[in-house]
Amino acid sequence: MAQGMNKLNEALVSLPEVRELLLSLDAGTSPIAVSGLSGVHRAQLAAAVRHKTQRPLLIVCADENEANRMAGDLHELLGEDVSLLFAREWQLRDRVFASHGWEQQRIGSLCSLAAGKAPILVATVDGLMQQTLPPDALRGAVTDISLGDRFDLNALSKKLVESGYTRAETVEGVGQFALRGGILDVWSPLSAPVRVEFFDDEVDAMGEFDVTTQRRTQNVKSLTILPAAEVLPALSDGGREKMLERLGRAAQKIAKKAEDSPIVQTLRSDIERLRNDLPLGGMDRYLAACYPDEVCALNYLSPDTLIAVSDGMRVLERSKNYHWELSEDVKPLIEEGILCGEFAALALSQEALSHRMGTFPVLLLDSLPTSRNLLPPRAILSMNARSLPSYGGSLETAAGDMERYLGAGCGVLVLCGNETRAKNFRRLLKERNIRAQLNLKNDRLPAPHETVIGLGALSAGSEYPQLKLVILTEGQLTAPLSGKRAKARPKKETSARAALRSYEDLSPGDLVVHVHHGIGRFAGIERMRVDGVDKDYIKICYAGNDSLYVPATQLDMVSKYIGGHGEDEDGQIRTKLSKLGGTDWSRAKTKARAAAKDLAKGLIALYAERQRRPGFAFSPDSPWQKEFEEAFDYEETDDQLRAIAEIKADMERSTPMDRLLCGDVGYGKTEVALRAVMKCVLDGKQAAILVPTTVLAQQHYATALNRFRSFPVRIEVLSRFKTPAQKKQILQDAAAGKIDLLIGTHSLLQKSLHFKDLGLLIIDEEQRFGVTHKEKLKELSRQVDTLTLSATPIPRTLNMALSGIRDMSTIEVPPVDRQPVQTYVLEHNWSVIADAIRRELARGGQVYYMHNRVETIDRCAAQLKKLLGDDVAIGVAHGKMDEKGLSSVMQQLSDGEIQVLVCTTIIETGIDIPNVNTLIIEDADRLGLAQLHQIRGRIGRSARRAYAYMTYRAGKILTEVAAKRLTAIREYAEFGSGFRIAMRDLEIRGAGNLLGPEQSGYMMSVGYDMYLQLLEEAVLEQRGEKAPQRTECSADLTVSANLPESYISSGEQRMDIYRRIAALRTSEGAQELLDELLDRYGEPPPPVLKLMDVALLRAEAVQSGICDITQRGGEIVFTFAAGENMPVEAVMALCTQTKNKRRLTLSATGTEPKLTLRLAPNEDALESALTLVEDLRVNKEENEKEVTSC
Repeated sequence: MAQGMNKLNEALVSLPEVRELLLSLDAGTSPIAVSGLSGVHRAQLAAAVRHKTQRPLLIVCADENEANRMAGDLHELLGEDVSLLFAREWQLRDRVFASHGWEQQRIGSLCSLAAGKAPILVATVDGLMQQTLPPDALRGAVTDISLGDRFDLNALSKKLVESGYTRAETVEGVGQFALRGGILDVWSPLSAPVRVEFFDDEVDAMGEFDVTTQRRTQNVKSLTILPAAEVLPALSDGGREKMLERLGRAAQKIAKKAEDSPIVQTLRSDIERLRNDLPLGGMDRYLAACYPDEVCALNYLSPDTLIAVSDGMRVLERSKNYHWELSEDVKPLIEEGILCGEFAALALSQEALSHRMGTFPVLLLDSLPTSRNLLPPRAILSMNARSLPSYGGSLETAAGDMERYLGAGCGVLVLCGNETRAKNFRRLLKERNIRAQLNLKNDRLPAPHETVIGLGALSAGSEYPQLKLVILTEGQLTAPLSGKRAKARPKKETSARAALRSYEDLSPGDLVVHVHHGIGRFAGIERMRVDGVDKDYIKICYAGNDSLYVPATQLDMVSKYIGGHGEDEDGQIRTKLSKLGGTDWSRAKTKARAAAKDLAKGLIALYAERQRRPGFAFSPDSPWQKEFEEAFDYEETDDQLRAIAEIKADMERSTPMDRLLCGDVGYGKTEVALRAVMKCVLDGKQAAILVPTTVLAQQHYATALNRFRSFPVRIEVLSRFKTPAQKKQILQDAAAGKIDLLIGTHSLLQKSLHFKDLGLLIIDEEQRFGVTHKEKLKELSRQVDTLTLSATPIPRTLNMALSGIRDMSTIEVPPVDRQPVQTYVLEHNWSVIADAIRRELARGGQVYYMHNRVETIDRCAAQLKKLLGDDVAIGVAHGKMDEKGLSSVMQQLSDGEIQVLVCTTIIETGIDIPNVNTLIIEDADRLGLAQLHQIRGRIGRSARRAYAYMTYRAGKILTEVAAKRLTAIREYAEFGSGFRIAMRDLEIRGAGNLLGPEQSGYMMSVGYDMYLQLLEEAVLEQRGEKAPQRTECSADLTVSANLPESYISSGEQRMDIYRRIAALRTSEGAQELLDELLDRYGEPPPPVLKLMDVALLRAEAVQSGICDITQRGGEIVFTFAAGENMPVEAVMALCTQTKNKRRLTLSATGTEPKLTLRLAPNEDALESALTLVEDLRVNKEENEKEVTSC
């Protein structure tokens, strides 16, 4: 790739203007103004100069869109990595918690610059103006770790804290680290999370790990830990003490003039907090105190760097505006006494920036000669270059233009996105009698009258008359740039983890479900001494002050209660606790079991009927299908590819497809559906997409038109916006088979609509159609392949329970983050909010303001109107509006007529409006993380930076539950952690949606995990398979088997491991868990290994029908379950073994036979019990073999 464009770079260097430019640069003339250049030419000229001189290059752009475009072009032209430097948001208020995504990207670029690893940097002018930490301080904050290095762990963790990291128990987000014994987990910006293991003070092993499973994924040899923030007092000039002195002096100075000034109080309390190592938010307000010298990104450049300013007039304008905006932003903060005037300079002025740039060689690249520029030029050149539009995939237009250029004696270079498109284009040209050479290596340029097709993508085409060269391009493939994420590694399917994950966040006061005793409240882990041995017990409180102590070895009988959001206004949970020994629990369980049976019966009948019906088998993929798929602008996620493969396989079978595709909005479901449509249309059949609202119909219509633009597919939309005459025409065309794809609302279900040959029906958001509509749908979809899309993620666990009944595909991985959303958590403050809204409207964007109470929503809209003035268009949307009213508001929003939409959570299942990029949520502490996450996903869907403000009421006394939630929201905003709990929340809503309201009631009565277990059993029973017998065996031996606190200090993590050890059933599982413990916590002490042996003993004993193993002094009693067939022969054989004579007795009084083993003095009880149970199993298996051979 790099090779290819080098030919173009060399050709450009041969132009007389460029030669003159290079001579002037060598002679030290600067700045040089070059006019006649549009965007793509600036990139081409900069690349040619870089190619020739090999000097480091900095390109300054006015905004982020232009910078991204420029970086893409440079990467194509030079084949080198391009770094980006954008401005970040200043965090100036204390007690406002914010996400650090942008700041960390910036630190990553600055670190590459400081290390000399960023030869090409594209920066926005505001990103250059912002002050930052000096290069030496940054280098001091970077820590390199390699295998075999030695570190003092205390000093290392102190350095991490000084570099802006937060210590946590488990690492879940960027900027966190955890230290457990000799194991350090750390997640540095722009890298994967890494686990470093120390042997004494030497680095013994290192590996990346997966945050969800906390297991290592692959080994690494070295790691560079970047700082996690820019303002680091410990690394400031003269260290933290010097900085505190500077703050103290400033406070004294102001106190002399006005002792009671609020800023004096602020400074004094902040100095106190910093001195005592207490956390302080909004540290950016002390940036200037921390680093007294004005430092910006230009300080990081090597002296021979060449600076190119792209479109000087816009850059000048933006730099002046940015400085003005910043001074306006800090004014109110100085007045409120939050920011000290002495430290208010956060960015260089435009003059200071120009002055600093003047010390480097500078090129001013513009389209027209201009006198308004950052620097006055000392040499002026003009180039003769024309820009051409990009063809955006329409190869027909390109072919027409080419005939003209070739006739005029030019050579034409056509850049195609990939090989398939290049070959298709060549075929298309052949039909027009134009011969073209395919040159996929890009190692030559066309001669006059010749056409060469190469690979690549520039943002626009260009023509150089002097070179007689025309470059045509398909338009940039929006490929992510340097700083791009590595492709997500395919996750190992770990089904058992999914159900167990809910455990880690179990804290005292949470509700739990015990298989036999029902719903109780978890009170904590207690360690007791029994028979001279320490054991851990889980205490659960039930109704009527009863308590139950469950041995930690039997923790698999207990699961966290997960039900609906059953909370009152004040956050109190409404679920009723069960009574110990009462009948209410078994009644609830019986009812839920019966309900699950009914559900399974209905589903199985439906499935069997569908399997009997013949359908249409579509043919395998054709070249057209491949071309359609390659024209997709983004990289597909692994989940998307898997879903597409599953759907195609279904379509190629002769039974009708009935598949459910789940994935959050914006996860790329539409693309998957459109690929299925293409497959259907290619076989000459029609497809229909049914959506719940008119706005969604319009949106799908626009997307489909765009995706099918290069293919002869006729698409129509049937909705309220069509006139009766148009509707009639569409109905006729559909019946005649002239329409390939018809998109519409429930008007698609009308009796008068007939398709000539319908092959595929796609239903979007099925849960939003009424019962009557669903009946009609069933009729329609009997013979036809049906694909249903749903935005509420349906949990994988439920998917497993229903396996083989309903085919499901899930898309769980979001597309590669186009942009992180800048998130704030703060007290509700009208002035901050008005400011945020004005800022969004000033850049032509729109705002969602979420007020989740229908009764007062109009009052809230009026309050905003008063704040913002009458010229701001405000709309209101909530669920109690009728479909028509709601749809018209959404349409107005979509058309840009409404600037601020005051709405309830109705937007979470809504439509995609890329222009809405600020979201304000009132009372965020009343919403679950899952909802917040889904609502936040509504913004940040375009190339623009998006902002989310999650607010809670000022001065509100929070209940414990709400306070907990707020902490979770804060951590979620700052580190992106807690995501699993959110997904868990969503899963329950998804399950409720899929199973319907009636089943949801039963689900709540026994808890989600228990319900899933019952459902799984019911499904197996209906299919005539035997549900696995769940005989449980309890074991109570006098052995020291526990997880010492010295090994795992965190209570939650200890609970999780106890629970997972108790759930062990096989020695393979035990080995896997042992590996994980070694990986996460180091060598396990003997009590941990014993704990695992007890778990395996229980699992083995169940195989032989034993339900209880208890040690009483020098005897171990094995009790067989009543109703189980005791393996009599095996037991008798065991009793007659020589080693067991006189020590083993069998007593069969009552319903439960017992086997008693007498232990010799100092005999290991656990070892003996394991041996006995194993012998019993072997005997039993031998007897069974003999019976079958007879």
